Amino acid sequence: MTLFALVAGVYAAVFVALLARSPLLRLDWRLAMWRPYRQWPELRELLDILVVAGQRGPTMTAALAWLGWRYWRSRNPRPLLVFLAALVLLNVSVGAVKLGTGRLGPGSAHTIGSTEFLRGGDVFPSGHTANCLVIWGTLAHLATRHRTAAAVAAALAAVVVGLATVYLGTHWFSDVLGGWAAGALVLLALPCCEPFAEWVVVRVRRLGARLGADPASWLGPGVAVGTAVPAVRAVRGPRGPGGWAASAFRAFASRWLNPAAATAAFHPRIWNERGPPRVSDMS
Repeated sequence: MTLFALVAGVYAAVFVALLARSPLLRLDWRLAMWRPYRQWPELRELLDILVVAGQRGPTMTAALAWLGWRYWRSRNPRPLLVFLAALVLLNVSVGAVKLGTGRLGPGSAHTIGSTEFLRGGDVFPSGHTANCLVIWGTLAHLATRHRTAAAVAAALAAVVVGLATVYLGTHWFSDVLGGWAAGALVLLALPCCEPFAEWVVVRVRRLGARLGADPASWLGPGVAVGTAVPAVRAVRGPRGPGGWAASAFRAFASRWLNPAAATAAFHPRIWNERGPPRVSDMS
């Protein structure tokens, strides 16, 4: 909790420093007007590729593919649920600040020395930086081996992607600081989502066990437990009058009709000996 409050304080301090027109704002403008991509043009092609590590689409697709394969191997949905919770926290927290500040990027700025807040933009905090830190940091958190190495790699990737956006002129340096802080807050809040993921796993497994024990249980409490379950087990077999189709229809009828009468009328022994139940001519 102390670390969370510290990072949140840094996040707020960056925003306040911009509003107060502190040296941080002047640093933003000096870097933007210096145009690093013109100072070292030979790095542009490489950094254009590396910055993809912070784009949400490619990174999320790769992470979901790995977590889906892991779920297929282990049949444990907890890592996938934790990752989805991280994405929700990331999108909500970062998206809300982006819309609230409305800051324009260096390439669209109007007034030199201005914060460029409330101009309809969406650059504060840096989404690339926050995405990189959260997605790769969450995968490091969920790793079963080499977690320390994975965490270091995620931190380095977030540093490289953040500075690459400043080099390319798509973000102010203060945007990157905000992105690092926003991503760190999501990672620090992630352990609070794990109990919810465990709760979902337990509920899903209980539901699966219930449906596996009684295929007709989804029809609700109207099915007589004492008669429907033995009858369903007795008629398991090939499809036909004595197969699972008859048991499902009998269970459906017992939902709306008298359970005892429906069970007797649609019992497979009655079908086999006398054929389907006959309905008297009402005309």
